[in-house]
Amino acid sequence: MAQFHSGSVAYTILLYATVIAIGITLGKVKVFGISIGVTFVLFAGIVAGHFGFVVDTAISHFIKEFGLILFVFSIGLQVGPSFFSSFKKDGMMMNLLAASLILLNVVVVVVLFYVFTPNVTMPSLTGIMSGAVTNTPGLGAAQEALRQLFDAGKIDEIPQIALGYAVAYPFGVLGVILTMILIRFIFRINLEKENEKLTAQSDSAEKPEPFSVVFTSEVLNNKTIEDIRNLIGRQFIISRLKRNNQYFTPHADTVLQQDDVVKIVASLADEEAIISFMGRKTDIDWQESESVLVSRRIIVTQDNINGKTLAKLRLHSIYNVNVTRVNRSGIDLMATPNLALHVGDRVMVVGELTDICRVERLLGNTLKKLNEPPIATIFIGIVLGILFGSIPFAFPGIPMPVKFGLAGGPLIIAILIGRFGPKFNMVTYTTQSANLMLREVGISLFLASVGIEAGRSFVDTVFSSNGLLWLAFGVLITFIPMMSISIFARKKMKMNYFSIVGLLAGSSTNPPALAYANSIAPNDEPAVAYSTVYPLTMFLRILIAQL
Repeated sequence: MAQFHSGSVAYTILLYATVIAIGITLGKVKVFGISIGVTFVLFAGIVAGHFGFVVDTAISHFIKEFGLILFVFSIGLQVGPSFFSSFKKDGMMMNLLAASLILLNVVVVVVLFYVFTPNVTMPSLTGIMSGAVTNTPGLGAAQEALRQLFDAGKIDEIPQIALGYAVAYPFGVLGVILTMILIRFIFRINLEKENEKLTAQSDSAEKPEPFSVVFTSEVLNNKTIEDIRNLIGRQFIISRLKRNNQYFTPHADTVLQQDDVVKIVASLADEEAIISFMGRKTDIDWQESESVLVSRRIIVTQDNINGKTLAKLRLHSIYNVNVTRVNRSGIDLMATPNLALHVGDRVMVVGELTDICRVERLLGNTLKKLNEPPIATIFIGIVLGILFGSIPFAFPGIPMPVKFGLAGGPLIIAILIGRFGPKFNMVTYTTQSANLMLREVGISLFLASVGIEAGRSFVDTVFSSNGLLWLAFGVLITFIPMMSISIFARKKMKMNYFSIVGLLAGSSTNPPALAYANSIAPNDEPAVAYSTVYPLTMFLRILIAQL
């Protein structure tokens, strides 16, 4: 058993595996119908560290940071395709709420300082605030700012920052999750109904839907489909055409004639305008056309198709088929000429069976290939993320340059790769199970490391002369701003619950809280909200800690 001595590779792996296994198992236990999931790994680590099960500091730091990088990078890849459209829609409001939450954190800290002086110093409160909102870069920035005040006699106060952080951090993680749970109970939110409501809202105006029209317009008679599209000024696809009881696959240069019956795919917002221009809506059973024309969903799996637009593929002119919709990450998109296809997209194609088979060979449609994870893309992204996170951004009047670090850098790069990677022939598609595996392994390693490190001195620090007081301060700094912003967002802004929990996790730069939010959400809303507010939040947290 000599191989299990403290410091050996076998001992380190055994300790981490045990802590994670126990933490995840206990995290599934429900109390009053609620479980905290993977976050329990943190507390399993604290117990292990308290009883002397520790690992080398350098090894622990490496595992912690690498686990965090895996977690945030997989989140970035997941939300990348929909990030910018979401930012345009709700980004400004979410960032204003996140900034307001940070400002409230500062207000609580200042009030505590003036009420409890001289029992507490501002450096210790700064450390408590960084721990209460689980922001390690803010802690480092505050320590660096104090080091620049050596001549002012402040060097003795640096340890107070770290101690305050250590006391508040574990309960900062739990506090955000408890806030999420409280908001759910205060507003009596049913997660299934909340998701149904959100789906109904997101699927309304922009979702492409099929409908049939009898073409009766005298003004547009004998004009091509492309000319009609330009005259109307609306995006639509005509997938099938019935003329004199015969069925055709129309193209952009197909001329429409009186009494033609066409099957159109367009957004609900444009449906009424298109019908009023072209004729009248009709109900027709296109089943009869299946003897000539068929529709099929084809999955893009060929790497050489990745990033190419529908116009460049020329599926109309070369293969005699129409693409009506493209489903990406569960969202239906209009098949416009400028839409670039990504590996993993599901393309709805209409045409004759022989033509569709040719398109199938072009696009791939091989499910087995989708199970191959894009390992090269992941590690290229991690390299770029670490380099980007290490770039210092200097701002006038701030003692220390701002860096996004090992968490912010990979997250931002992953979002950019998820959105723009296909344009550079980078395969970004991962199956949902593979992405979830990467996320869960990463956050488990991170939490186990944090817990084992904190467990060494956690009990002694908490039950020291100032420990319980600092713990109470941390609870106030966590709860008051988060409850206030959550209630305001839900009651006044009518924000959906999944975006609120993502906002809370992002405004506290709290990966464990995001892991919990993702575990209860049947959609990507928490991850999107987290990524939307994270960059600004990180900047403000570092800035405020130095001030």
